[in-house]
Amino acid sequence: MGLTMNEIRKLVKERKIKWQNHMIQRMRERNITRTDVLECIQNGEIIEEYEKDYPYPSCLILGRAKNGNALHVVCAVGEGWLWLKTAYHPFEDEWCDDFKTRRKKI
Repeated sequence: MGLTMNEIRKLVKERKIKWQNHMIQRMRERNITRTDVLECIQNGEIIEEYEKDYPYPSCLILGRAKNGNALHVVCAVGEGWLWLKTAYHPFEDEWCDDFKTRRKKI
């Protein structure tokens, strides 16, 4: 087990967050706010870990946006910072109803 939600939430509380430009652009395109992302982290859980990601291992968090919609956030922890990589609303054709389990490709 790599990252923990406690570690991630601690960095958010300390405002040690690096918002990647790519992520901010994608958030605009997807109508996702910074508040949505932070809310997702506050109420979310890690559902996948990507230990081989570079430069830091990352994880996928499932949580809820302010409006209650499911939200996925990919982030990493490194050098004492939380690096936010992307955020998106999971598609039902890719994820099971719990939004935690990927659907099997046919």
